Amino acid sequence: MKNIFLLVAVLFSSLTFANDAVSDAESGWPRVFHNDDGTTTTIPAKPRHILSTSVTVTGTLLAIGAPVQASAATVDGRFFGQWKSVASQRGVQKLWSAGSVDLESVYVQMPDLIVVSASGADSAMAQLAELKEVAPVIVVDYSDRSWQSLAIKLGQATGLTKQAKHQIDAFRQLVSDSRAQMTLPEGMTNIISYHGAGVVNAVAKPEGAHARLLASLGFRMEAPDPAWQTGVVQHRDFLRVNYENLTRLKAHTTFLLASGDSNVQRFIHDPVLRNQPSVRAGQVYGLGQHSFRIDMYSATEIIHALLKRFGPETATP
Repeated sequence: MKNIFLLVAVLFSSLTFANDAVSDAESGWPRVFHNDDGTTTTIPAKPRHILSTSVTVTGTLLAIGAPVQASAATVDGRFFGQWKSVASQRGVQKLWSAGSVDLESVYVQMPDLIVVSASGADSAMAQLAELKEVAPVIVVDYSDRSWQSLAIKLGQATGLTKQAKHQIDAFRQLVSDSRAQMTLPEGMTNIISYHGAGVVNAVAKPEGAHARLLASLGFRMEAPDPAWQTGVVQHRDFLRVNYENLTRLKAHTTFLLASGDSNVQRFIHDPVLRNQPSVRAGQVYGLGQHSFRIDMYSATEIIHALLKRFGPETATP
């Protein structure tokens, strides 16, 4: 009888955890989470005290209503501006700056789930073994995921899949409604991470999160020539280019990454770029101070700013 019971238990476990996309109601607890580094993590119960070692992932955790107790910060010791007020309202404690993991503070927090990014400047993969001694650790890779995909993945680990889907549906509706209200400039559009002469600049790739967001709103995105790539470091979202190659872009509308009006003024008064089609057309805009990293909060900010500029009460430049 005991052997039969064990066999049934094993079969039930296999059915329960065969697919990490299964709904929360079906999987229950404990559950097995499939990490993005190819490993698995058993999460014994629905997390109540989450510690995020990745400031990038924290934004999406907050978006789905996850109980984030503490989070690492950016390299300069800050939370991202698009969600720092949400973190403050929810009492999220700020831990170390990206790249400076403090294991002692992890022990002090006594989390029941730790979230680690597989890559990026805010990755704590080097401390994975030590972190696992404190609590179950999950590993996610935001570098090749949209915030929506990341939200679903995190929802599986936190028991918040329904909330994640709700946020995704609401955002999809916002995109649809906003696109219907805007009159966009004609021609192609590009996104530039502008830093000026003597340093590496970057241009958004069509497959990246920033370009896909604008494309979903109806913008036609210009693709940079892959041959412009400079250096050995490559990114999925942006192509790193020498400053001089910015003059080869043809789009009549330019958005500057992580920029407000001050950087726009620098760009349009740059003597090397003054003949750019977007400069001559008077269609260079900041994508927003918080647009460096795309999550639900920054994407929503961008859409609201675009509505203000291209919406029904404004004329297309």
